[in-house]
Amino acid sequence: MAKRRRRRRRPPGAPQGANGAPERRSPKPSPEGKLPNAPAHGPSNGAAPVRRAQDRFAALDLGTNNCRLLIAAPRSKGFRVFDAFSRIVRLGEGMSASGALSAAAMQRTIDALKICAEKIERRDVTRQRCIATQACRAASNGAEFLSRVRDETGLQFEVITPAEEARLAVAGCADLLDGSVAAGLIFDIGGGSTELSWVRPSRTEGAQPDVAAWTSLPIGVVSLSERFGGREISRATYQEVVDWVRGEIAAFGDPAGLRNVFVSGGAHYLGTSGTVTSIAGVHLNLARYRRDAVDGLWLSADEVRDVTERLRAMNYAERADEPCIGVERADLVVCGCAILDALLLEWPATRIRVADRGLREGILVGLAQAHNRERDRRRSRRRRRNAAARVNAS
Repeated sequence: MAKRRRRRRRPPGAPQGANGAPERRSPKPSPEGKLPNAPAHGPSNGAAPVRRAQDRFAALDLGTNNCRLLIAAPRSKGFRVFDAFSRIVRLGEGMSASGALSAAAMQRTIDALKICAEKIERRDVTRQRCIATQACRAASNGAEFLSRVRDETGLQFEVITPAEEARLAVAGCADLLDGSVAAGLIFDIGGGSTELSWVRPSRTEGAQPDVAAWTSLPIGVVSLSERFGGREISRATYQEVVDWVRGEIAAFGDPAGLRNVFVSGGAHYLGTSGTVTSIAGVHLNLARYRRDAVDGLWLSADEVRDVTERLRAMNYAERADEPCIGVERADLVVCGCAILDALLLEWPATRIRVADRGLREGILVGLAQAHNRERDRRRSRRRRRNAAARVNAS
């Protein structure tokens, strides 16, 4: 006689699913705040999943306006973020007039970098790269400042070239390019410079695009705001900024021969900067900034122009009240809008994709690739030693 199986009784108070079975609960987040199957952040890097907690990389980007840190471990696709930090420090404030970093700006920045250094140490980072861009490139006391940073924080910064800055921006957000188009323009509007890269997207998933041409304009939201004003800007002054910036872009010409592709609608923009993410947040009427809503968002050129005109027409207080702008960007965002409007006039496009990623993610890709190369070399040496040992043993 067959033995009857006893049904397992549900404990009192246990949640019950639709079919009467106990409900499956979602796994609890890890100490880092991520679910075990959480989606990866950032670009694909081709790295195998990292199983050792110590395989954590840090990318620190010190710009003219912002200080940004990202600590992450590579996964098969993208990265698992363990910590992040961003603070507007305005390191390049007043530089357009003096040519040097001010004492107040340097102290603000060092205060932020001390937080970054503490996070890097606490997260047990094994590989890191710290880069400095336009403010430290151009300031007469840039090298002296970075020496002080090393003494006070232990962080060793590398002043990168405009070419490297453009390359990292491409590496950091290229995954968001539409592979079906003939060309794309990746732009990064910074505090002291704007990097433009004309690319041909790859048809191979995960592959980097071909960079057909690039340029770095010494024009950013901080430098423009100090030159033309940022808190209150008239329609006439705004148009003056647009015309001047457009002239600077036009001077670069069309070395890659892609203008007809843009004019005919066969290309799109990919923007990575505080300007374009702020525009996206305002367009979506977000009550607070949300990366998950902004990163990867498609906007039409008309939608972008609608937001830039709305922001231009606002006064400083109204822009400061915008949740995705706030006091820290209220005097800078209009000049960022002028740069984007000038770009759209000179290089027409109907679609713009927003990337809340950039230099830091590009750094992480490079760190993951270097890590994998070293790992492969170690494995190769180990295989050769083992093969030699077997030969000697025989």
